[in-house]
Amino acid sequence: MVTLGLVLVIGVALGFDFFNGFHDAANSIATVVSTRVLTPRLAVIWAAFFNFIAFAIFGTKVASTIAKGVVQPEVFTLSVVFAGLVGAIAWDVITWYFGLPTSSSHALIGGMGGAAVAKAGWGSLIADGFRKIAVFIVLSPIIGLFLGFSLLMVVLWVFHRYHKVEKLNRGFRRMQLASAAAFSLGHGANDAQKTMGVILALLIGARIVPPTSNVPLWVVLSAHAAIALGTLSGGWRIVHTMGSKITKLQPVSGMSAETAAAVTLFFTASKGIPVSTTHTITGAIVGVGTTQRLSAVRWGVAGKVVWAWGLTIPGAFAVAWAAYLPFKLFA
Repeated sequence: MVTLGLVLVIGVALGFDFFNGFHDAANSIATVVSTRVLTPRLAVIWAAFFNFIAFAIFGTKVASTIAKGVVQPEVFTLSVVFAGLVGAIAWDVITWYFGLPTSSSHALIGGMGGAAVAKAGWGSLIADGFRKIAVFIVLSPIIGLFLGFSLLMVVLWVFHRYHKVEKLNRGFRRMQLASAAAFSLGHGANDAQKTMGVILALLIGARIVPPTSNVPLWVVLSAHAAIALGTLSGGWRIVHTMGSKITKLQPVSGMSAETAAAVTLFFTASKGIPVSTTHTITGAIVGVGTTQRLSAVRWGVAGKVVWAWGLTIPGAFAVAWAAYLPFKLFA
Protein backbone atom coordinates (compact mmCIF):
# COMPACT_ATOMS: atom_id res chain seq x y z
CA MET A 1 0.00 0.00 0.00
CA VAL A 2 1.33 3.42 -1.01
CA THR A 3 1.53 5.79 1.97
CA LEU A 4 2.68 9.37 2.42
CA GLY A 5 5.68 8.10 4.40
CA LEU A 6 6.71 5.82 1.53
CA VAL A 7 6.47 8.67 -0.97
CA LEU A 8 8.54 10.95 1.29
CA VAL A 9 11.31 8.38 1.83
CA ILE A 10 11.45 7.67 -1.92
CA GLY A 11 11.83 11.43 -2.35
CA VAL A 12 14.74 11.43 0.12
CA ALA A 13 16.32 8.51 -1.80
CA LEU A 14 16.09 10.47 -5.05
CA GLY A 15 17.52 13.47 -3.19
CA PHE A 16 20.50 11.31 -2.25
CA ASP A 17 20.81 10.31 -5.90
CA PHE A 18 20.82 13.98 -6.89
CA PHE A 19 23.53 14.72 -4.34
CA ASN A 20 25.44 11.66 -5.54
CA GLY A 21 25.54 13.20 -9.02
CA PHE A 22 26.51 16.56 -7.53
CA HIS A 23 29.21 15.03 -5.31
CA ASP A 24 30.55 12.69 -8.00
CA ALA A 25 30.41 15.10 -10.93
CA ALA A 26 34.19 15.26 -10.61
CA ASN A 27 34.44 11.59 -11.51
CA SER A 28 32.98 12.22 -14.95
CA ILE A 29 34.31 15.66 -15.81
CA ALA A 30 37.52 16.41 -13.89
CA THR A 31 39.86 15.20 -16.61
CA VAL A 32 38.10 16.89 -19.55
CA VAL A 33 37.86 20.16 -17.60
CA SER A 34 41.46 20.12 -16.37
CA THR A 35 42.78 19.43 -19.90
CA ARG A 36 40.44 22.15 -21.29
CA VAL A 37 38.80 19.77 -23.76
CA LEU A 38 35.40 21.07 -22.62
CA THR A 39 34.27 24.03 -20.57
CA PRO A 40 32.88 23.09 -17.14
CA ARG A 41 29.27 23.71 -18.22
CA LEU A 42 29.54 21.69 -21.44
CA ALA A 43 31.36 18.93 -19.55
CA VAL A 44 28.56 18.43 -17.02
CA ILE A 45 25.91 18.43 -19.77
CA TRP A 46 27.94 15.80 -21.65
CA ALA A 47 28.32 13.68 -18.50
CA ALA A 48 24.68 14.07 -17.44
CA PHE A 49 23.42 12.83 -20.81
CA PHE A 50 25.47 9.63 -20.67
CA ASN A 51 24.60 9.13 -16.98
CA PHE A 52 20.95 9.12 -18.00
CA ILE A 53 21.13 6.65 -20.89
CA ALA A 54 23.28 4.11 -19.00
CA PHE A 55 20.27 2.02 -17.91
CA ALA A 56 19.48 1.12 -21.53
CA ILE A 57 22.91 -0.54 -21.88
CA PHE A 58 23.72 -2.12 -18.53
CA GLY A 59 20.39 -3.15 -17.01
CA THR A 60 19.89 -3.21 -13.21
CA LYS A 61 22.11 -5.98 -11.78
CA VAL A 62 23.81 -3.61 -9.33
CA ALA A 63 20.41 -2.43 -8.05
CA SER A 64 19.41 -6.02 -7.29
CA THR A 65 22.63 -6.52 -5.30
CA ILE A 66 21.90 -3.44 -3.16
CA ALA A 67 18.24 -4.41 -2.60
CA LYS A 68 18.83 -8.09 -1.80
CA GLY A 69 22.53 -8.72 -1.23
CA VAL A 70 23.78 -6.39 1.55
CA VAL A 71 21.04 -6.22 4.20
CA GLN A 72 18.36 -8.86 4.82
CA PRO A 73 15.42 -7.52 2.76
CA GLU A 74 12.88 -8.06 5.56
CA VAL A 75 14.79 -5.59 7.78
CA PHE A 76 14.12 -2.68 5.42
CA THR A 77 11.40 -0.38 6.74
CA LEU A 78 10.70 3.28 6.07
CA SER A 79 12.59 4.30 9.22
CA VAL A 80 15.61 2.07 8.45
CA VAL A 81 15.94 3.37 4.90
CA PHE A 82 15.42 6.97 6.03
CA ALA A 83 18.14 6.69 8.70
CA GLY A 84 20.47 4.99 6.22
CA LEU A 85 19.98 7.82 3.73
CA VAL A 86 20.61 10.40 6.47
CA GLY A 87 23.94 8.69 7.23
CA ALA A 88 24.95 8.60 3.56
CA ILE A 89 23.92 12.18 2.80
CA ALA A 90 25.60 13.53 5.95
CA TRP A 91 28.87 11.82 5.04
CA ASP A 92 28.68 13.15 1.47
CA VAL A 93 28.13 16.70 2.76
CA ILE A 94 31.10 16.45 5.13
CA THR A 95 33.49 15.14 2.47
CA TRP A 96 32.18 17.56 -0.18
CA TYR A 97 32.87 20.46 2.20
CA PHE A 98 36.50 19.38 2.55
CA GLY A 99 36.81 18.66 -1.19
CA LEU A 100 37.51 14.94 -0.70
CA PRO A 101 36.44 12.60 -3.54
CA THR A 102 34.95 9.81 -1.43
CA SER A 103 32.45 7.17 -2.52
CA SER A 104 28.74 8.00 -2.35
CA SER A 105 28.11 4.32 -3.07
CA HIS A 106 30.03 3.15 -0.03
CA ALA A 107 28.44 5.91 2.07
CA LEU A 108 25.03 4.49 1.11
CA ILE A 109 26.11 0.92 1.91
CA GLY A 110 27.54 2.02 5.26
CA GLY A 111 24.42 4.03 6.03
CA MET A 112 22.05 1.18 5.26
CA GLY A 113 24.22 -1.21 7.27
CA GLY A 114 24.30 1.12 10.30
CA ALA A 115 20.53 1.64 10.33
CA ALA A 116 19.88 -2.10 9.89
CA VAL A 117 22.21 -3.00 12.80
CA ALA A 118 20.56 -0.38 15.01
CA LYS A 119 17.18 -1.99 14.29
CA ALA A 120 17.91 -5.71 14.20
CA GLY A 121 21.52 -6.35 15.23
CA TRP A 122 24.53 -7.62 13.29
CA GLY A 123 22.63 -10.63 11.99
CA SER A 124 20.70 -8.28 9.69
CA LEU A 125 23.78 -7.89 7.47
CA ILE A 126 24.59 -10.31 4.65
CA ALA A 127 28.25 -11.18 5.20
CA ASP A 128 28.95 -12.35 1.64
CA GLY A 129 27.67 -9.08 0.20
CA PHE A 130 29.85 -6.98 2.48
CA ARG A 131 32.87 -9.21 1.76
CA LYS A 132 32.46 -8.74 -1.99
CA ILE A 133 32.20 -4.97 -1.56
CA ALA A 134 35.23 -4.92 0.76
CA VAL A 135 37.31 -6.82 -1.81
CA PHE A 136 36.44 -4.35 -4.56
CA ILE A 137 37.10 -1.35 -2.30
CA VAL A 138 40.70 -2.49 -2.61
CA LEU A 139 40.63 -3.92 -6.14
CA SER A 140 38.82 -1.18 -8.08
CA PRO A 141 41.45 1.57 -7.56
CA ILE A 142 44.28 -0.95 -8.08
CA ILE A 143 42.74 -2.17 -11.35
CA GLY A 144 42.16 1.45 -12.42
CA LEU A 145 45.79 2.32 -11.55
CA PHE A 146 47.21 -0.69 -13.42
CA LEU A 147 45.06 -0.13 -16.52
CA GLY A 148 45.71 3.64 -16.54
CA PHE A 149 49.47 3.12 -16.26
CA SER A 150 49.51 0.33 -18.88
CA LEU A 151 47.30 2.11 -21.41
CA LEU A 152 49.29 5.34 -21.25
CA MET A 153 52.59 3.45 -21.58
CA VAL A 154 51.28 1.70 -24.71
CA VAL A 155 50.08 5.00 -26.20
CA LEU A 156 53.41 6.72 -25.44
CA TRP A 157 55.33 3.81 -26.99
CA VAL A 158 53.20 3.83 -30.16
CA PHE A 159 53.59 7.58 -30.67
CA HIS A 160 57.11 8.09 -29.32
CA ARG A 161 58.49 8.92 -32.79
CA TYR A 162 55.66 11.31 -33.59
CA HIS A 163 56.98 14.87 -33.34
CA LYS A 164 53.90 16.92 -34.24
CA VAL A 165 52.88 17.34 -30.61
CA GLU A 166 50.13 19.91 -31.17
CA LYS A 167 48.42 17.80 -33.84
CA LEU A 168 48.70 14.74 -31.60
CA ASN A 169 47.12 16.64 -28.70
CA ARG A 170 44.22 17.70 -30.92
CA GLY A 171 43.59 14.06 -31.77
CA PHE A 172 43.59 13.02 -28.14
CA ARG A 173 41.28 15.89 -27.24
CA ARG A 174 38.70 14.39 -29.60
CA MET A 175 39.32 10.93 -28.16
CA GLN A 176 38.82 12.32 -24.67
CA LEU A 177 35.22 13.19 -25.53
CA ALA A 178 34.63 9.49 -26.19
CA SER A 179 36.47 8.36 -23.06
CA ALA A 180 34.55 10.87 -20.90
CA ALA A 181 31.29 9.58 -22.38
CA ALA A 182 32.32 5.98 -21.64
CA PHE A 183 33.20 6.82 -18.05
CA SER A 184 29.90 8.66 -17.57
CA LEU A 185 28.08 5.55 -18.81
CA GLY A 186 29.94 3.51 -16.19
CA HIS A 187 29.12 6.12 -13.53
CA GLY A 188 25.41 5.97 -14.35
CA ALA A 189 25.47 2.16 -14.50
CA ASN A 190 26.95 1.95 -10.99
CA ASP A 191 25.88 4.93 -8.94
CA ALA A 192 22.29 5.51 -10.08
CA GLN A 193 21.60 1.83 -9.48
CA LYS A 194 22.40 2.12 -5.77
CA THR A 195 19.34 4.32 -5.30
CA MET A 196 17.26 2.03 -7.49
CA GLY A 197 18.19 -0.81 -5.15
CA VAL A 198 17.12 1.18 -2.08
CA ILE A 199 13.75 2.07 -3.65
CA LEU A 200 13.25 -1.55 -4.75
CA ALA A 201 13.92 -2.68 -1.16
CA LEU A 202 11.31 -0.18 0.07
CA LEU A 203 8.73 -1.42 -2.43
CA ILE A 204 9.40 -5.04 -1.44
CA GLY A 205 9.15 -4.14 2.26
CA ALA A 206 5.82 -2.35 1.66
CA ARG A 207 4.63 -5.42 -0.32
CA ILE A 208 3.95 -3.32 -3.39
CA VAL A 209 6.13 -5.64 -5.49
CA PRO A 210 7.10 -9.28 -4.77
CA PRO A 211 10.61 -10.16 -3.46
CA THR A 212 11.52 -11.62 -6.86
CA SER A 213 10.61 -8.41 -8.71
CA ASN A 214 12.95 -6.57 -11.03
CA VAL A 215 13.34 -2.80 -10.73
CA PRO A 216 10.20 -1.06 -12.09
CA LEU A 217 10.77 1.20 -15.10
CA TRP A 218 9.58 4.34 -13.27
CA VAL A 219 12.24 3.73 -10.60
CA VAL A 220 14.94 3.30 -13.27
CA LEU A 221 13.97 6.52 -15.07
CA SER A 222 13.60 8.63 -11.91
CA ALA A 223 16.94 7.46 -10.45
CA HIS A 224 18.83 8.20 -13.66
CA ALA A 225 17.08 11.56 -14.01
CA ALA A 226 18.03 12.50 -10.43
CA ILE A 227 21.72 11.62 -10.82
CA ALA A 228 21.86 13.37 -14.19
CA LEU A 229 20.38 16.56 -12.69
CA GLY A 230 22.87 16.34 -9.83
CA THR A 231 25.74 16.04 -12.28
CA LEU A 232 24.44 19.13 -14.09
CA SER A 233 24.79 21.05 -10.82
CA GLY A 234 28.50 20.16 -10.58
CA GLY A 235 30.70 19.69 -7.54
CA TRP A 236 33.50 22.14 -8.21
CA ARG A 237 35.47 21.65 -5.00
CA ILE A 238 36.02 17.99 -5.83
CA VAL A 239 36.62 18.71 -9.54
CA HIS A 240 39.58 20.82 -8.43
CA THR A 241 41.00 18.01 -6.28
CA MET A 242 40.56 15.34 -8.95
CA GLY A 243 41.58 17.41 -11.95
CA SER A 244 44.66 19.22 -10.72
CA LYS A 245 45.69 18.46 -7.14
CA ILE A 246 46.58 14.76 -7.56
CA THR A 247 48.65 15.11 -10.76
CA LYS A 248 48.91 17.35 -13.83
CA LEU A 249 46.87 15.93 -16.73
CA GLN A 250 47.32 16.28 -20.50
CA PRO A 251 44.76 15.15 -23.13
CA VAL A 252 46.59 11.85 -23.67
CA SER A 253 46.78 11.08 -19.93
CA GLY A 254 43.19 12.21 -19.33
CA MET A 255 41.95 9.94 -22.12
CA SER A 256 43.96 7.02 -20.73
CA ALA A 257 42.66 7.52 -17.18
CA GLU A 258 39.02 7.76 -18.25
CA THR A 259 39.28 4.74 -20.57
CA ALA A 260 40.92 2.61 -17.87
CA ALA A 261 38.26 3.55 -15.33
CA ALA A 262 35.43 2.99 -17.81
CA VAL A 263 36.67 -0.53 -18.66
CA THR A 264 36.75 -1.36 -14.93
CA LEU A 265 33.22 -0.04 -14.38
CA PHE A 266 31.79 -1.83 -17.42
CA PHE A 267 33.12 -5.12 -16.06
CA THR A 268 31.79 -4.64 -12.51
CA ALA A 269 28.38 -3.38 -13.73
CA SER A 270 27.99 -6.45 -15.95
CA LYS A 271 28.65 -8.66 -12.88
CA GLY A 272 26.33 -6.69 -10.58
CA ILE A 273 29.19 -5.65 -8.26
CA PRO A 274 28.64 -2.24 -6.59
CA VAL A 275 31.98 -0.43 -6.76
CA SER A 276 33.09 3.14 -6.27
CA THR A 277 33.47 5.23 -9.42
CA THR A 278 35.49 7.67 -7.30
CA HIS A 279 38.00 5.04 -6.21
CA THR A 280 38.31 3.75 -9.76
CA ILE A 281 38.98 7.08 -11.50
CA THR A 282 41.32 8.24 -8.72
CA GLY A 283 43.36 5.04 -9.09
CA ALA A 284 43.49 5.57 -12.86
CA ILE A 285 44.64 9.20 -12.45
CA VAL A 286 47.40 8.10 -10.08
CA GLY A 287 48.35 5.38 -12.58
CA VAL A 288 48.81 7.80 -15.49
CA GLY A 289 50.67 10.20 -13.18
CA THR A 290 53.25 7.57 -12.27
CA THR A 291 54.21 7.10 -15.93
CA GLN A 292 56.12 10.39 -15.71
CA ARG A 293 57.82 9.78 -12.36
CA LEU A 294 56.66 8.97 -8.86
CA SER A 295 57.09 12.58 -7.79
CA ALA A 296 54.55 13.66 -10.44
CA VAL A 297 51.83 12.38 -8.09
CA ARG A 298 51.08 14.53 -5.05
CA TRP A 299 51.13 11.66 -2.59
CA GLY A 300 50.08 13.85 0.34
CA VAL A 301 46.76 14.65 -1.38
CA ALA A 302 46.38 11.02 -2.49
CA GLY A 303 46.99 9.90 1.11
CA LYS A 304 44.18 12.13 2.44
CA VAL A 305 41.85 10.71 -0.21
CA VAL A 306 42.72 7.13 0.84
CA TRP A 307 42.08 7.97 4.51
CA ALA A 308 38.67 9.37 3.54
CA TRP A 309 37.93 6.16 1.61
CA GLY A 310 38.75 4.01 4.62
CA LEU A 311 36.50 6.07 6.89
CA THR A 312 33.50 6.25 4.55
CA ILE A 313 31.66 3.03 5.42
CA PRO A 314 32.26 3.23 9.21
CA GLY A 315 31.56 7.00 9.21
CA ALA A 316 28.22 6.70 7.37
CA PHE A 317 27.45 3.55 9.43
CA ALA A 318 27.87 5.48 12.72
CA VAL A 319 25.77 8.46 11.58
CA ALA A 320 22.96 6.19 10.34
CA TRP A 321 23.06 4.09 13.53
CA ALA A 322 22.61 7.27 15.60
CA ALA A 323 19.91 8.57 13.24
CA TYR A 324 17.86 5.40 13.76
CA LEU A 325 17.94 5.56 17.59
CA PRO A 326 15.02 8.02 17.92
CA PHE A 327 12.83 5.66 15.86
CA LYS A 328 13.84 2.80 18.16
CA LEU A 329 13.13 4.81 21.32
CA PHE A 330 9.67 5.94 20.19
CA ALA A 331 8.65 2.70 18.46
